[in-house]
Amino acid sequence: MSETPSICGVDLHCHLDLYPDHAAAVAKAEAARIYTLTVTTTPRAWARNHELTRHTRYVRAALGLHPQLAAERADELSLWERQLPETRYVGEVGLDAGPRFYKSLEAQKYVFQRVLARCAEAGGKILTVHSVRSAPAVLDMIEAHLPIERGTVVLHWFTGSKSDARRAAALGCYFSINAEMTRTDRGRDLIASLPRNRIVTETDGPFTKIKDRATEPSDVPVAADALAAILGLSPDEMAKVVVSNLRSLVS
Repeated sequence: MSETPSICGVDLHCHLDLYPDHAAAVAKAEAARIYTLTVTTTPRAWARNHELTRHTRYVRAALGLHPQLAAERADELSLWERQLPETRYVGEVGLDAGPRFYKSLEAQKYVFQRVLARCAEAGGKILTVHSVRSAPAVLDMIEAHLPIERGTVVLHWFTGSKSDARRAAALGCYFSINAEMTRTDRGRDLIASLPRNRIVTETDGPFTKIKDRATEPSDVPVAADALAAILGLSPDEMAKVVVSNLRSLVS
């Protein structure tokens, strides 16, 4: 089966297992033909995600250990390592140095280093990476532990500096952009500086909203249209760029 069958959009970071009806959320993304990467936050969540996406054409599950949970779930790292051969996709992983989670940063770094090292050993993995207030440290760890030929990182909801973004691109990273990122001057300025061939779309649902409801994969055209306006493209041109970048990423 092709990794990128005929698709109507790309949501490269979404938490389908956090919607009220997990199975229905997967089925809805599949029916809409949105190429969706449904991330997990703990290894114990993997089995159900894997079960629901084993035979889908458009929905892929990623095996994660979220940095915000790294300290309390570090004992699940061995389980994560045992499950890694079951998937090409890894996430959500990374670092979070925001005020709520800064105290666990050393534990986060331990987990993230192990994740990167195991992905490098396996080869060919695609990782969706969280980097809140920690872009330089995340990039240092990617550079040290995941050689560019051994795996590919997609920086999810990236809020680093333009120099961080340039460094990330040099390390082979992609950037997944959601609609929230396009709503500030700083976000639009950063997005405009990104290499066009490294941009894909995401929702990060259900953590982002449209009016009073959680976003879902079928809402990715909102992000794509906002991206098109920032980059001076038509919506159709932007959609083609995103799909082309996805194909490069997974090929």
